[in-house]
Amino acid sequence: MDGFTYAQIGASREGHCPEGFRPLRVSTRLGTEEDIVRTAGAYLLSWQMHRAVGVSIETQAPTAVVGAEVVVGLGIGPWRVRAPCRVAWTVQNARQVGFGYGTLPGHPECGEEAFVVERLADGAAWLTVSAFSRPDAWWTRAAGPLVPAFQRGYARRCGHVLRKLAAQPRVDTDTNR
Repeated sequence: MDGFTYAQIGASREGHCPEGFRPLRVSTRLGTEEDIVRTAGAYLLSWQMHRAVGVSIETQAPTAVVGAEVVVGLGIGPWRVRAPCRVAWTVQNARQVGFGYGTLPGHPECGEEAFVVERLADGAAWLTVSAFSRPDAWWTRAAGPLVPAFQRGYARRCGHVLRKLAAQPRVDTDTNR
């Protein structure tokens, strides 16, 4: 497991939800522009989509590469939740760009989440956020159905934000902001 808090490393790449986990799959249409996969993929891999969604990203990796560790911060002040993850896999070709990261000790959930921009046969590009997870902290267990509802809302927001970012003409790769 190499530090991950679950055994099924990479299962999100195939969209597989292991037994005992909750599945999540949310897709958002990004557009049909010729270079949208490349543009949206650049925003995704450089962590800019996550930052634009409103979460903090702490990482030494300027882009999502296998093995990169990242701490995602949700909330504000004393209510900020720190969620340590490691990139488990990436994909980058003319049709698909994305990655999946898995939970590390200290994350309130256990599982894996993937973000993939893909051009389909009809020419439309989509962001698909897929995940499998289960609570790993007492308070996520106590929150019951609120956590999956939050995860679904977060995935939808990722799609809406990435669609707006991809419509912009330039990708700023400065990740030190």
